[in-house]
Amino acid sequence: MSLLEKVAKTTEPRAWRGEIPIASRYTVGIAGERFFREIKDHARFLGTRCETCGLTYVPPALFCERCFAQLDDWVEVTNTGTVFTYTVLYLDLDEQPLAEPDILAYVKLDGSDGGLVHRLGEVSPDQVEIGMRVEAVWKPPEERQGAITDIKYFKPV
Repeated sequence: MSLLEKVAKTTEPRAWRGEIPIASRYTVGIAGERFFREIKDHARFLGTRCETCGLTYVPPALFCERCFAQLDDWVEVTNTGTVFTYTVLYLDLDEQPLAEPDILAYVKLDGSDGGLVHRLGEVSPDQVEIGMRVEAVWKPPEERQGAITDIKYFKPV
């Protein structure tokens, strides 16, 4: 597909293989900066709490999505949670078989109304179940960079 071709039917999707010559930079914003700095420096999660709605956002937000209130109340959230849903990957992004299956899960963190998508470790695919209790396993302090990958994985508790 060339850049000038137009997709005429939504039932016939096309893919453009190759590289797009675009340079960009993504920033995590004010809330994300504080969230990832806390991960790097203290290996713990922070969220923001809406006093009006009673919701605790993880990852943190600056405004409540329900009432649009500004969120200034930062709270510590535990590093434990519950597997809300998961998937088992057998192929990599190039559709090549993985040496070992990889398990990705949405973990709803205790004390929050949100959670994180991350890998599960120290568990085999046939042992994972929705509702399973897990906790974060952190990289050593000298290896942390202030990113979601500072969490090695979540393991069963």
